[in-house]
Amino acid sequence: MPLPSNWENIYDPYTSTLVMGILNVTIDSFSDGGQFFHKEIAVKHALEMEKHGADIIDIGGESTRPGAEPVTIEEELKRVIPIIEAIRSASDICISIDTYKAVVAEKALVSGADLVNDISGLQFDEKMVHVVSTKNVPVIIMHIKGTPINMQQDPNYDNLMEEIVAYFQERVKFCHEHDIKNHNIILDPGIGFGKRLKDNFELIRELNDISDLGFPVLSGPSRKSFIGLTLDLPIEKRMEGTAAAVTASIMNGAKIVRVHDVKEMKRVVTIADNIRGMA
Repeated sequence: MPLPSNWENIYDPYTSTLVMGILNVTIDSFSDGGQFFHKEIAVKHALEMEKHGADIIDIGGESTRPGAEPVTIEEELKRVIPIIEAIRSASDICISIDTYKAVVAEKALVSGADLVNDISGLQFDEKMVHVVSTKNVPVIIMHIKGTPINMQQDPNYDNLMEEIVAYFQERVKFCHEHDIKNHNIILDPGIGFGKRLKDNFELIRELNDISDLGFPVLSGPSRKSFIGLTLDLPIEKRMEGTAAAVTASIMNGAKIVRVHDVKEMKRVVTIADNIRGMA
């Protein structure tokens, strides 16, 4: 099993934007729930995403869509560990484990994952910070208001960007207090996670406020409801809206984009990076 150095091998702030391909091993994710629930299909899809240009595969075993109910640790492990092991045996691509549970993260890292994507920003499980610190791996710190069950029940902000920047400043301080180094910190504003429709557009428009903190920023607009509500389109017809949001994210400072449609969005990223002069 390779050491968790794949992130170091692929991330360079002065080169092209990284594409993170989404692999939901769930039955109820908002976009592709149940589609990749079986191991063979999931592994095949991961390798196809790599072929189409994914730099990272983000594997999650619990849906975090609005209103989603949590699954047990045992069920989450049953879903993700065999797939991580199978992908790692076939590829050295960077693997992210999308979980807020410390036990799941630790076992995933031992099984071949390279980094942790925690929607709670190290808040839902007090042991997660210890796992990230002792394993010395990158962690994606996401902003969320509430939990997946209640986050979209009338979220509100007095000043969206000030509050989110302050949140990240506090979370970075928390990371430092637990010996997580700057080079292992990635920030995700949490598009769609406790945000009003207008908030998602403001986040993308003002993303530089977050990237100015000095850490890589991840943007995850793929197929989300703010696109569907704005264009009055179902999930499967949100490609163009996703492409626009991905482009705007890159132009405003994102260094990683998390997407479902890797082949198409890799092309979008290539053009956006060329416009920025960073290809």
